[in-house]
Amino acid sequence: MPESRRLFFALSLPTALQKQVIRWRADNFEPEDGRPVAAANLHLTLAFLGDVSDQKAGVLREIATRIQSPAFSLRLDDLGHWPRPGVVWLGTRRAPLALLQLASLLRSHAARNGCHQSTLPFHPHVSLLRGATRPVALPAATPQWQLDATDFSLYESRFHQGRTRYQCLQSWPLLAAPP
Repeated sequence: MPESRRLFFALSLPTALQKQVIRWRADNFEPEDGRPVAAANLHLTLAFLGDVSDQKAGVLREIATRIQSPAFSLRLDDLGHWPRPGVVWLGTRRAPLALLQLASLLRSHAARNGCHQSTLPFHPHVSLLRGATRPVALPAATPQWQLDATDFSLYESRFHQGRTRYQCLQSWPLLAAPP
C-alpha cells in the first residue's frame, strides 16, 4: 500500500456525455493540437489535493461525508485554451452558485488539512487536450451540453505504463431539490 496517493475531488461525466465529448473533440481538433484526455478521465475538478497520506485521506473522506450541498445542473457551453499549462478545456459561462460553494467548501477543508490550494480563482472546466502549448484553432460553435451533478467523488490519479488513469475511490450524494 503506498504511503501517499495523488488525490482530487471532482464531478464525473456520465458515459453518454463522455461519448458526445469524444466525438465532438475528434471532429473539431487536429492530432497536433494536443494529447486527448481519455474518455474515462474526463471530469470537472472541484479541489486538487495533491499527494495525500492515507491518514489525511481518511480525514478528508470524513469531511466529505458531512457535506450537505444541493444537487445542481450546469451548462458546458464555453471553450478555451491555456497555452502555458497546455490545456484546451470545456467549461461553463455561468457557474451555478451551488457548484462554486461546493468547490469552495472542499478547497477550504483541504487547505485546513494541509493540502496546498492554488491561489488562482476556481475556473470550472473539463480538460479536453493536454500538451497544447502552441496556438490552437478553437471551433466557432461551442457545444451546449448539460451536466447534472447529483454527487461528487474522490479520485486517485495513477501513472502506470506511461498513462495517467483516474480511479474513483468514493462518491457522496448531493442533496436532491425539494419537490
